[in-house]
Amino acid sequence: MESKLIVIAIGGNSLIEDPKHVTVESQYEAARKTASHIARLIQAGHRVLIAHGNGPQVGYVLLRSDIAKDVLHQVPLDSCVADTQGAIGYQLQMALHNELAKLGVTRPVATVVTQVEVDNNDLSFKNPTKPIGSFLTREEAEERKTKDGWNVVEDAGRGYRRVVPSPKPKRIVELDSIRSLLENGSIVIAAGGGGIPVIKDEAGLLRGKEAVIDKDLAAALLAKELNADLFVISTAVEKVFLNWGKPTQKSLDVITTTEAKQYIEEGHFAPGSMLPKVEAIVDFVEVTKNTGLITDPAHIHGALYRDKGTKIVNG
Repeated sequence: MESKLIVIAIGGNSLIEDPKHVTVESQYEAARKTASHIARLIQAGHRVLIAHGNGPQVGYVLLRSDIAKDVLHQVPLDSCVADTQGAIGYQLQMALHNELAKLGVTRPVATVVTQVEVDNNDLSFKNPTKPIGSFLTREEAEERKTKDGWNVVEDAGRGYRRVVPSPKPKRIVELDSIRSLLENGSIVIAAGGGGIPVIKDEAGLLRGKEAVIDKDLAAALLAKELNADLFVISTAVEKVFLNWGKPTQKSLDVITTTEAKQYIEEGHFAPGSMLPKVEAIVDFVEVTKNTGLITDPAHIHGALYRDKGTKIVNG
């Protein structure tokens, strides 16, 4: 198989296998397992860019900041994303280096701290819906609304949570640097956590914005801009299913963009789970006419060589 440019989006939860084991060491071991599957693609000669989620990790940074708020300044959300890009990038860099070394492969691996421009007029800034951080009591929620200006909502009877805007990504600021690294043989980790949200003012200057960007949408934008041969979203299941969790559930092997949009219209995919992944893949495939893939980390290699996972093709 000829060398392909493959963009792979992995979830922040894929770095945490067990909610009871969330230490840095445990997260590294999870990263190593994912890296071992990606390393086999690199060994086969493919060029790879990895984007990753950071939901749980941002929650930890915010919680630490909250606990220390009486003695230290609090960390704004855009800086939380930057912090986790560095920390998770470090884990993935080391894991990929080590897994490649086991295969006798030497390739440079680099993390790019990535800013992603969003529209200051994005509707999400007027209607924040993305829950982040730990649960609060009603009293704590009221205090944070008053003192810190947080938007807080009740979350499924489990308590109150802060909600923040989740604007659509418009532009990858470091795109040229990422492209240059890929063209010169590096494996690149970029747009972690969907990228650091920034807006451009009238003078063309950037500034951070407190928000979070969907990592699958940011990865899809990267894949489109780079005209990737294959865009992979790695998730918790090997394949996409219709009628998930019902006796009639059915796995999908290869579907067209037309079929995918029909299944979306019929409500087969959960809004907070599979739906944004399928939508991101469909967007990529329609723009590039190349192939999209949804599978779990263990089947990323098998999806290229043994028909694992769910492929979405143009048509």
